[in-house]
Amino acid sequence: MPAEKLSLDVAIGVTIPARDARGRAARIGPVLDEILANHNYPPVVERLLAEALTLTALLGTLLKDPQGQMTLQAQTENGAIDLLVCDYLGGELRGYVRHDPERLADAGPNPSLFALFGKGYLAITFDQPLSNERYQGIVPLEGDSLAHAAQSYFAQSEQIPSLVRLNAEKHDGKWIAGGILFQHLPEGEEGRERIHTQLDHPDWPHVAILAGSVKEGELVDPDLPLDDLIWRLFHEEAEVRTYTPVHLRKGCRCDPDYVRSVIARFPEEEREAMVGPDGFITVDCAFCSQSFPITLEDVS
Repeated sequence: MPAEKLSLDVAIGVTIPARDARGRAARIGPVLDEILANHNYPPVVERLLAEALTLTALLGTLLKDPQGQMTLQAQTENGAIDLLVCDYLGGELRGYVRHDPERLADAGPNPSLFALFGKGYLAITFDQPLSNERYQGIVPLEGDSLAHAAQSYFAQSEQIPSLVRLNAEKHDGKWIAGGILFQHLPEGEEGRERIHTQLDHPDWPHVAILAGSVKEGELVDPDLPLDDLIWRLFHEEAEVRTYTPVHLRKGCRCDPDYVRSVIARFPEEEREAMVGPDGFITVDCAFCSQSFPITLEDVS
């Protein structure tokens, strides 16, 4: 049976035991176009969301709880983009961007992260229902790119030496985005109590140099499987372990039955006040750009 080609819409985990390092690689193709299809975002916003979804895949696949959810949110009050939200649940990705078209146009064709967001914050939340654990870290949205902002998040909130690389490109009308995340493996990660991370671990600069040598084109090359990319970066290491790949897909948890169940929880007088001139309660999903027209009879 031929080996599976890990090229698109997939993420894999990596450890380098002798260097006390772990990592993730992800690349998204058709799923990315599915997510973007209904929004008609400007190219600048599409690229940003593509990178954000890739980062979400890298972080989400760190979860050990199969029911775990990871949410990434970037928000500001005075930027061209005032809200970006992505989340991951069981291999499913979704994302949404809210922006001001006039401010975005003023930011130019290749704006910096600060030009897009101004002064904002980055929040990353991990929910793990099986262990009843929830963790959220919030840091200022800093750096020249989303990858730099993610590195700042790990340095400030997690105090884990980390390297993040992201890229998104559009070819022949189709988007491809890819990224890698490598970190020093926190002490206690392999079954013992997590005690601390050695910020000056002697092997980390070696791993960071090798991982940082990845080229932007390699991250988005559909002809370069992710396991081959990892081998290209770390082939001189004594042992590199890769783990079962996670296949990525578009996911949105809105559906008519769920929408009706939510509306049904409101008191009758509030439901009546929601009805529009056309006789429907219309609920819009920002993630998938679908509208759900609901009548009062549907929820009675």
